Amino acid sequence: MRRVRFLPMLLCCVLGAALPGTSAGAAIPLAVDGQPLPSLAPMLEQVLPSVVNIYTEGRVRESQSPFQSDPFFEKFFGGPQTQPRERRVSALGSGVIINAEKGYVITNSHVIEDAEQISVRLHDGRSFDAKRVGVDEAADIAVIQIPPDQLQAIQMGDSDTLRVGDFVVAIGNPFGLGQTATSGIVSALGRTGLRIEDYEDFIQTDASINQGNSGGALVNLRGELVGVNTAILAPGGGNIGIGFAIPVNMVGLLTRQIIDYGEVRRGRLGVIVQDLTTELAEALDIDATKGAVISQVMPDSAAADAGLREGDVIIAVDERKIAGASALRNVIGLFRADDEIEISYLRDGERYRKRIRIRSIEPPAGQGLQISERLEGARLSDIDGDSSPQGKRGVRVVEVAQGSPAWQAGLREGDLIISVNKQPIYSLEDVQRAVEKQASMLLLNIHRGESALFIVIR
Repeated sequence: MRRVRFLPMLLCCVLGAALPGTSAGAAIPLAVDGQPLPSLAPMLEQVLPSVVNIYTEGRVRESQSPFQSDPFFEKFFGGPQTQPRERRVSALGSGVIINAEKGYVITNSHVIEDAEQISVRLHDGRSFDAKRVGVDEAADIAVIQIPPDQLQAIQMGDSDTLRVGDFVVAIGNPFGLGQTATSGIVSALGRTGLRIEDYEDFIQTDASINQGNSGGALVNLRGELVGVNTAILAPGGGNIGIGFAIPVNMVGLLTRQIIDYGEVRRGRLGVIVQDLTTELAEALDIDATKGAVISQVMPDSAAADAGLREGDVIIAVDERKIAGASALRNVIGLFRADDEIEISYLRDGERYRKRIRIRSIEPPAGQGLQISERLEGARLSDIDGDSSPQGKRGVRVVEVAQGSPAWQAGLREGDLIISVNKQPIYSLEDVQRAVEKQASMLLLNIHRGESALFIVIR
């Protein structure tokens, strides 16, 4: 955990002294024209008991080597060769009580990541040990539970009714200082493509959010929860007035699954999509400006069984308009496996509707050794087209055993294999066919983060 050190500047003042040009007896009026001054205090007095401070302790495993940061040695010796060691870590964050009768508290999954012990401190000073109910790392949501002892749950709002310009208040535990409220407005809605989480549909706000605010409440002026604070854009390391919160409607759907199953069981449509552009609309001969263009239909998927094709443009799901690829992934990601949804799409200038039962989000995975001895130690998986980066295709490297042939060749967890021996890759079967054609050498085209590279395995 990064520690933030403050050098406080104490502002000294003399009680009773008056500045030049002011009256020592002057006082701020309690009312103007007979009306009381506006204040957020009454609303906050109702909300603050529902927001909690979270403290965690845990252990992480790490490896150290004198050549760990040297790319030359990593290339030829396969990275750190020392045994991993454990290090104790602590973290802090915030949470919101959503069910007082059962003691359910929501927070961000990254707040309780690696936590062995979770402590919750209430607004009234009481502390409880919490147990983990479940997490959804893809959307950064977690549910923990504390004893239901005189708790107060927050009132749930409706994030779909938010408008840019609405006033909001962020409440949390910044830097471990204790409960803090900051105010601002909704700066933007539906923020995606930030690469913070797999599923993004953020509320952007200029209400100050800092380290420790994660998992705290974003409320409207009625004191209703409209979002869960989760991240800030801070190129210089501090708050610059660009914070992000997960909409409460999205949070509600996910937390219900976490409470029921201990996890989110997402459904899978089985398509790879990209944003509709003016050029694509013209080429596809459709009269639309927004939508998600299907660039590939995964075999044996719900979309394939329903007859969806490459070039179809999805414009709505259950009457909810789809602006682009990210919007489609977000909407589908809220449905459970086996849920039936209605897809509205355009094909050859005509509009169609079709009901589709989506399937479990479990793409097939296999061991690299089953494909080639040169890939021994790697576990590969088909990507999930519904949550993959826009327009991406390939096979994901899910895991690589340190020191294995695949590790020595340069493969790393998270790599995306998009071609093998110059053959485009869409699935594990494509990898198998490409290897069979030329088994003596493998030329892999890899996407790793923002970069791309070739790896030759002989």
